[in-house]
Amino acid sequence: MNQISSTSQASATWGAVFMLVASLAFAGTNSLQSVLPWQFGMNSTGMAFWQYLIASILALPLIFRIGLNKLRTSHPVAHEIRAFASALGVHVFVYGFASGVPIWQMVTLLATGPLFILFGSLLFLRERASISRIVASLLAFVGAIIVSGIGTDGFTWLTLVPITAAALWATTDVLTKYLARKGESPETLTIFLLVLITPNHLAILLMATALAWLLPAGVATGFPLALPGGAGLVLLLLLGALTAAAQYFLSFAYKVADAAYLQPFADLKVPLSALVGWVALGQVPSVWFWPGACLIVLASCFLYLVETQERRPGRLAAV
Repeated sequence: MNQISSTSQASATWGAVFMLVASLAFAGTNSLQSVLPWQFGMNSTGMAFWQYLIASILALPLIFRIGLNKLRTSHPVAHEIRAFASALGVHVFVYGFASGVPIWQMVTLLATGPLFILFGSLLFLRERASISRIVASLLAFVGAIIVSGIGTDGFTWLTLVPITAAALWATTDVLTKYLARKGESPETLTIFLLVLITPNHLAILLMATALAWLLPAGVATGFPLALPGGAGLVLLLLLGALTAAAQYFLSFAYKVADAAYLQPFADLKVPLSALVGWVALGQVPSVWFWPGACLIVLASCFLYLVETQERRPGRLAAV
């Protein structure tokens, strides 16, 4: 049987719900990642380090609640590669914010991720992608291109920044599904990522600082480990809390449903992030945002409705 019939309707529904909650949390982190460097002068690489250090500290009660025995794994290399890819994706992504790219454009170009996920799922996870999944992924990709305004504003090298981040996070997503298939629980996936990602962020921060003369302007400004005060510190703490919550719900989504099915739902963070950036930061999206965002939402709804119909009792599963 294919992957469509391997996941129950209830699991599909919960997978979509958890992915939507994670997307909303990610929308909040995207806005804060734009605010802290520009309004509070935080170093972008230093912000990423503190963000995940705070998230790891906030996860400590969860570590003690689930028990240290749940932190044992037979796949340490896969966990480390997953953490490094995730950390590097964050640094690439926040560089885009430091370069002045608006949230709505940065996040929409992340919708190229489903294609990376689809190829990764096919090649490494041996998932069988249905026509509906391929169509939904392509629709989401087209929607992202429309929102980005590439055809009107021109393709610049900065356009490659979120696309590179999308490829790195696609690697993280595929490894998340791989580890879930190997029996790793959502708690284990979350805690290992939060524990391992902090030293990886520190390593990337130190390398970026040491090689600052080789990097483009805007990668880092000011003292890397400097903390903001007052409201800035509160927002940094909120950023860490949202990061921990987003990663937890993301891991749980991948536990109950497969990667290719979930990706169009993850694309909903595109309109969510654009709307949060508009309301909170006054970054008004271009006229191309609306048709593109609608196309992304329609892709998610289309996939959910098609696969819900295929899971109904009495329908023959594909072989």
